[in-house]
Amino acid sequence: MKTTISENIPGYTYGKPGVAKSPITSKELELLKQSVGFTEEDARSLRVAGEILAEQTEQLVERWRAVISAQPHLAQYSKRLDGQPDPHYSRDSGLRFQQWILDTCLRPYDQDWLNYQQEIALRHTSVKKNQTDNVESPPSIPLRYVVAFTGVINDAEILKPFLAAKGHAAEEVDRMYQAWCKTVLLQIALWTEPYTNTDLAPNEW
Repeated sequence: MKTTISENIPGYTYGKPGVAKSPITSKELELLKQSVGFTEEDARSLRVAGEILAEQTEQLVERWRAVISAQPHLAQYSKRLDGQPDPHYSRDSGLRFQQWILDTCLRPYDQDWLNYQQEIALRHTSVKKNQTDNVESPPSIPLRYVVAFTGVINDAEILKPFLAAKGHAAEEVDRMYQAWCKTVLLQIALWTEPYTNTDLAPNEW
């Protein structure tokens, strides 16, 4: 089963030295999973989803990015400070975005996974944004847009056709979709940590 979109993803440091250490404990993670209703059945459904989406990550990210590019207030965070596109930044961050789909579906939610959630979050704040790709773009992505974009990431009209691409029954597609929505909400909850930690990234709502 395909678990990575490429052998070489620039800036992808999952499980490697230097990744941020999550302040969230395994117990806190379990309570968050309970809060969002994430079960072992959801984990199984996500693994099936990962197998289906593995060959479609580029197309799915393109759909999401089309929504971003159509809204200047969102698109600015992927551009240079002069408002011009940066192809290098777009390409490399796009590869990591694709890999996030597979990590969401196929990785165990262990300490490495928790740590990388913190790393992802920090890369949206002024603590680490732009450092990974050595670019000059806006210094942070406000938390309000990270949270609000969940509506696009979890949009059934976008996601369900991808989940249905291999002919699974509608009931199974719906189970995969519900599991996906739960894990995205779970991850968003984790990503809020550095935004709400005034020792790290204050005033970036």
